[in-house]
Amino acid sequence: AAHGGYVYFYSADLTQRWGEGAATKDQVFVQPPGTPAVGDAFLKAHEATGEQLYLDAARAAGGALVFGQLKSGGWTQRIDFDPQGTHVALYRHGRGKGRNHTSLDDDQTQAAIKFMARLDRALGFKDTAIHDAARYALDALLKAQFPNGAFPQGFTGPVVAHPIVKASYPDAWPRTWPNEKYWDYYTLNDGLAGTVAETLLVAHETYRDPRYRAALTRLGDFLVLAQMPDPQPAWAQQYSYEMHPMWARKFEPPAIAVLESEDAIATLLKIHRVTADAQYLAPIPRALAYLKSCVLRDGRMARYRELQTNRPLYMNRRGADYFLTYDDTDLPAHYGWKQPTRIDALEREFAAAQAGKIKPVLPAPSATDAARLAPAVREAIRTLDAAGRWVSTYAGERLVGQPKFAPGFRYLDSGVFNRNVETLSAYLAATRPE
Repeated sequence: AAHGGYVYFYSADLTQRWGEGAATKDQVFVQPPGTPAVGDAFLKAHEATGEQLYLDAARAAGGALVFGQLKSGGWTQRIDFDPQGTHVALYRHGRGKGRNHTSLDDDQTQAAIKFMARLDRALGFKDTAIHDAARYALDALLKAQFPNGAFPQGFTGPVVAHPIVKASYPDAWPRTWPNEKYWDYYTLNDGLAGTVAETLLVAHETYRDPRYRAALTRLGDFLVLAQMPDPQPAWAQQYSYEMHPMWARKFEPPAIAVLESEDAIATLLKIHRVTADAQYLAPIPRALAYLKSCVLRDGRMARYRELQTNRPLYMNRRGADYFLTYDDTDLPAHYGWKQPTRIDALEREFAAAQAGKIKPVLPAPSATDAARLAPAVREAIRTLDAAGRWVSTYAGERLVGQPKFAPGFRYLDSGVFNRNVETLSAYLAATRPE
């Protein structure tokens, strides 16, 4: 920990630290697998064991997030504790300066809110700094929801209202990147709908405030509106205020987006579990049938499908400039242009929902969970070294933050720590005597 917070990766001797790029000794990261994700792992360990040490570590992570909360209510990717540091932002408390842009990208603010709410409950709602930060962030999130139920990718304050209309195809769209402030528009990119829905669900379970459930249902209303009409009844990454698919980053064109479509379906299923309202199931059959038609020969999905033609659409680049292409033979390695699909799992969950077999939103641990977790528990125990660490060896795989490690480099991975500690904690909870 640094100031109670965490980064993604550490050299085995702890002299080097990385998140999205190298980090100083005074910088921690909010985006998972950073500070809130590690804090959540400690919180689960405390719940499973009762050990005060783990609650203290979670509380310290919460303190780091209190320091780094922006005046706009949420968090950005990195917190810099050095007043002269390169990534200082306009913090709600302290001597902050610079940007005040709360980010909903990549589960940044959402992960922080979920952890802070759970920590608040674990502390009996008695830590005023933690409680105040969680409720302040949730108030800001509610003010960032558009009247149609959508959320932007980020915000500095309450959003501006626009007419509520259904999604449709534009008459034409620019084939080159227009470099707009895409983060202000309606966003589904990088699982935003699912992570915001989970945040609102945790908030409602924690505080029993009806505003959070109402916001969740409005998000479901937006997903119904945002489903594109035939011939592509799925979802885009980003929508204009006219509800047309639009550009985001220079390699994210207006298109049907497979990952976001699957996330939209999963989110609608989650909202249906909470509300039992059939309107949130209605868009799913057409969407699943369409997505099944898009599976490539190798079983994966092209991340993008061109509007109306439905051709797999990719981006390539010359230097810093990207261009549209249908050719998938030599694509930039920094982005997931093809993705595995979870259509089968979504179909099973949809069939269960239709049959009235709605699983609990927060299921209790069971003996079935213990049996399922047992192999992962054995592996976690087997791979723990004598110093109490899980040490990873880099073999060329793509890692979050895309650090440039040499093959064979040994490092500590917060994601591995989080996964293993949560697995061990879940196993203890599932095998605890009555």
